[in-house]
Amino acid sequence: MAKVTSKLQLTIPKALATQFGIRPGDEVTFEAAGDVIRIRPGPLPARARLDRETRLRLLSEADARFLAAVTSPTDEMIDRGWTREDLYEERLRWPRF
Repeated sequence: MAKVTSKLQLTIPKALATQFGIRPGDEVTFEAAGDVIRIRPGPLPARARLDRETRLRLLSEADARFLAAVTSPTDEMIDRGWTREDLYEERLRWPRF
């Protein structure tokens, strides 16, 4: 038995959600059937229609895009006219108070 909240929401029992493959974020449809309401799982999400190899390939491509976006060039690759070591040497010359 599920309770309807003040926002007219309800929770699907875990056993039924597992049995019908309903996961968080999935859509369900409500159908009036006489004096009862039927709840049906919506269409399968796109991820369920992809085979394992395709999902792994897509994951590898996403990983490569992420690494390309977050990997910054090293100091040797950028010519700023100064290096990180120069900054440390300059700091060592500052007077200490």
